[in-house]
Amino acid sequence: MDKDIFVKLLQQRQYKAVRSILDVMNEVDIALLLSELEDKELAIAFRLIPKDKAAEVFSNMDSTMQSYLVQIFTEKELKELLDALYMDDTVDMLEELPANLVSRILDSVSAADRVKINELLNYPADSAGSIMTTEYVDLRKNMTVAQSMAHIKETGIHKETIYTCYVTERRKLIGTVSAKELMTEDDNMRIEELMETELISVRTHTDKEDVARIFRKYDLIALPVLDEGDLLVGIVTFDDAMDVMVEEATEDITKMAAMSPSEKPYFATSVFEQARHRIPWLLVLMFASIVTGTILTKYENAFSAIPLLVAFIPMLMDTGGNCGSQSSTLVIRGLALNEIQFKDFFRVVFKEFRISLIVGAVLAIANGIRVLVQYQNIALAVVIALSLVGTVVISKLIGCMLPMFASRIHLDPAIMASPLITTLVDTFSILIYFNIATLLFNL
Repeated sequence: MDKDIFVKLLQQRQYKAVRSILDVMNEVDIALLLSELEDKELAIAFRLIPKDKAAEVFSNMDSTMQSYLVQIFTEKELKELLDALYMDDTVDMLEELPANLVSRILDSVSAADRVKINELLNYPADSAGSIMTTEYVDLRKNMTVAQSMAHIKETGIHKETIYTCYVTERRKLIGTVSAKELMTEDDNMRIEELMETELISVRTHTDKEDVARIFRKYDLIALPVLDEGDLLVGIVTFDDAMDVMVEEATEDITKMAAMSPSEKPYFATSVFEQARHRIPWLLVLMFASIVTGTILTKYENAFSAIPLLVAFIPMLMDTGGNCGSQSSTLVIRGLALNEIQFKDFFRVVFKEFRISLIVGAVLAIANGIRVLVQYQNIALAVVIALSLVGTVVISKLIGCMLPMFASRIHLDPAIMASPLITTLVDTFSILIYFNIATLLFNL
């Protein structure tokens, strides 16, 4: 939908046309369209969204838009919205809103819902409890298929998902059954005969990143969450697991680029905040590079004797940094997907060592020939070739080892990414290069 046409219809007060447009649009697309509107237009447009879509549109908005709408809603409008929102979406919104708006929302929900919301808000931010919903379909093992279907029809409208139903006994999870099975089996069959008892579940305090890994590993639609007493307290749905994956990927990308993670969108983050997220690591890396400069000053005699040596420093440092980044990226990915664990340390190191020998040999031959053709100096060609092999080997070993050491001491492996590895590799590249040069040229 063209934004200008939509705004023009709002300004001309052609609300019937606006409503008909919103009626056929997808909820995610509506949220995207509304994000481009001014506050006044947003307030009008949201009130024109069909009621059966409003809650879903609201849950797909960013926190700034949600905060504005909560401020302008009447008590009746706010209560209608909260009644339609799923519990986990309400909790997600509350975590982003200012305290005064949170109080207003909690005053608008029922006492029972307030208890559930407060319980979810008290779970650690990175736990399964913080992303679960308490709205799931629960069945009893002695119910028939017909009774179960009637129960789903009666209560399913208020549940976030009905594709997987949970069989409980005194709130303990004893099995699961899919909606597909209920629709295809005989009406008189008991749930006990249908239910799957091989259960995959997590605890309320399980790290949400581990929850996302379980979803990916088992191709789940929903995952039950148990408390310390093995009682079913909620479920994590696939859309929430996807949000965690995106959030973790974003966090890793920012750390790999030497920045502090930020949950705000790019344009919603001020220039000052962006700078504040970038400066700390840049300061660390800048001062770390002083070591490289100090090493260079120790080889001033080599520069004076053969000035041409200086010309190859950028190539060696860049090659080393690139090789280290390749290894670290693959190892960080493997650690994130659980393909690599610390027990595989020596396997990974040995594999990267063999790769580095092949890569180093190819690069050394290519550059050795170039130097020989360009400068007609066999000794210089040998120095560059040997330096490249040494640089590639050491950089790939550093690139694979640092992320694994980080995971071992429970740090995010993404911290040990390109900028840090490049800074370390630069130092080793210079040491290798000038030690070989001084040895072969007798400097």
